[in-house]
Amino acid sequence: MAGPLSTLKVLDFSALLPGPFGTMMLADWGADVIRVESPTRPDMVRMLPPQQDGISACHAYLNRSKKSLALDLKKPGGVDVIKALVKEYDIVVDQFRPGVMDRLGVGYEALRAVNPGVIFCSITGYGQTGPYKDRAGHDLNYLSIAGITGYNGRRSSGPAPINVQVADVAGGSYHSVMAILAAVVHRQQTGEGQFIDVSMTDAAFSMHALTAPPALVGGVEPVVEETQLNGGSFYDCYETSDGRYLSVGGLEPQFFGQFVTALGHPEWNGRGLAMNVDLQRTLKKEISAVMITRSYAEWCEVFAALDCCVEPVLTFSEACQHPHILARDLIVDVKTDSGTQKQLASPVKFSQTRPRYDYAGVALGRHTREVLEGAGMSAEQIDTLMKVGTVM
Repeated sequence: MAGPLSTLKVLDFSALLPGPFGTMMLADWGADVIRVESPTRPDMVRMLPPQQDGISACHAYLNRSKKSLALDLKKPGGVDVIKALVKEYDIVVDQFRPGVMDRLGVGYEALRAVNPGVIFCSITGYGQTGPYKDRAGHDLNYLSIAGITGYNGRRSSGPAPINVQVADVAGGSYHSVMAILAAVVHRQQTGEGQFIDVSMTDAAFSMHALTAPPALVGGVEPVVEETQLNGGSFYDCYETSDGRYLSVGGLEPQFFGQFVTALGHPEWNGRGLAMNVDLQRTLKKEISAVMITRSYAEWCEVFAALDCCVEPVLTFSEACQHPHILARDLIVDVKTDSGTQKQLASPVKFSQTRPRYDYAGVALGRHTREVLEGAGMSAEQIDTLMKVGTVM
């Protein structure tokens, strides 16, 4: 059965991580996605190791099931190609700085003149307006400006980078997908397309779900290792005798009681709810002193039999072999030129449809001729565009 988004057609001008991850989600759920890439400015993700069949594993993952159109918008006929495609591929995603698509002749107003129903989603670091709109940045910068990095880390070493791209993926990818689908519903109801301005910094700022209310209403500034969820309470990771770690998250009394009983200290029950920072620091030291006395394997055996929000801190390789990850089919084999490649699966389960994994991301321009033929161009027209370097 076709995916739930099988009626959507997307032109993806994005690169690196945020846009490609978002359009991969759309493709997994059935959307027809054409990746529009410059033949003279290749996406840096294509160069990342390791390579299989001459294609980066990261590129192969982020661009699975997408067609590749190699197109130079600055060459003769390049803009005309996009205007022909947007009559049918009426969802556009770009990741350039504000104004770039306009200067290239394929901005929102230019494409809306061709197709009034076009939905145009632009993902940028700081948005289309404001003093930072033209400023460069990366995930760490967006999280820093958003006030998230400022209370992530340890008192002893200060703020620290987060090891997954929160602003890029949770901010850029997920918010763009949600916004696009909301715009699709709006278009179904009204016939109107619209421009979507997704700022990764704005989206990251909105994630202060449990820290913003106390700060805005009560003036409680979140700082490193002083909130309940950033190491300011017993909610943390604890070292075992062999240098491994377990995560302890049993904030609720029924979980904390089981946890401290397993440690051999049922008399600690009730101390987990103490809001005083000094009392929490003392509790953490006492928990640490017990956890360090036994090995990782010993503690894993203890807590496997209990339901108290204590789990081992796994390496990525260990996570891939965890029975829950395996049971949920979160790693799939995707077709490549020479066989298959293991990739992360779509994490969403639909009752009536399944994600599609047609093929891993392909070489630049693999589908150029197919895409142009689908837009109604003749073989002679395509040959001419190839001869002048507009397409590859």
